[in-house]
Amino acid sequence: MPHRLFSLFFVLLAAASPAAEPLVRREWVVDGVKREALVFVPTTAKEQPAPLVFGFHGHGGNMGNSARSYHIHLLWPEAIVVYPQGLNTPGRLTDPEGKKPGWQSTVGDQGDRDLKFFDAMLASMRNEFKVDDARIYSTGHSNGGGFTYLLWAARGDQFAAFAPSASAASRTREQLNPKPVLHIAGEADPLVKFAWQEAQIRALITLNQCGASRAWELDPNCSYYPSKVGCPVITAIHPGDHAYPREAPEVIVKFFKSQAKKP
Repeated sequence: MPHRLFSLFFVLLAAASPAAEPLVRREWVVDGVKREALVFVPTTAKEQPAPLVFGFHGHGGNMGNSARSYHIHLLWPEAIVVYPQGLNTPGRLTDPEGKKPGWQSTVGDQGDRDLKFFDAMLASMRNEFKVDDARIYSTGHSNGGGFTYLLWAARGDQFAAFAPSASAASRTREQLNPKPVLHIAGEADPLVKFAWQEAQIRALITLNQCGASRAWELDPNCSYYPSKVGCPVITAIHPGDHAYPREAPEVIVKFFKSQAKKP
């Protein structure tokens, strides 16, 4: 499959950015269970429609890790950004006893606790702020990327685009409808095998009725597959392993800014 490698060099923009509004810890009670997230809200979000981005941590991670690693709020300070916290969950590839936090893997799993959590977060953001309903996005790494695929399957009509990293959607693939997607994958990933992710990308290209790839005009290190139905597939393939690449946040923000849900 044609692809281009991520550049190995990335200048972290956060250090050069002006002081941002602080992240605020928020709580929800979902089916009697306290859930929480770190939330960034632009000062203008009560007067002007704002994009809304959800960033889900990987299995064993936490909302603080995802805020630091993804730092979407620093790269896109005009957007509302939510970094949710998972609950202890048995992992499909690691942690079978469920001693570490993560996300449900299929519709109906864990009583749909995480889909209900997403619904609660989305409802409260819409109630409190002017959310631009044409610009709602999800990203996540590993198990968080898997949950991003699950949101696509179960709540896809809410979103403009998705950006999963180091993940695949074998259990939910048949439930996906065409949507713009950026998939990030490491060629040396020992956990979510690159062959699995290649199969996922091929399925996305077919789903979105895409043609042959070319260099993406917003980042020539990524491959762009134009879509007959307005839902391009973009691949960001890097030579690394399962670790979240430092280059990913900047590429994800470029992608999200380029996509809006059509009326």
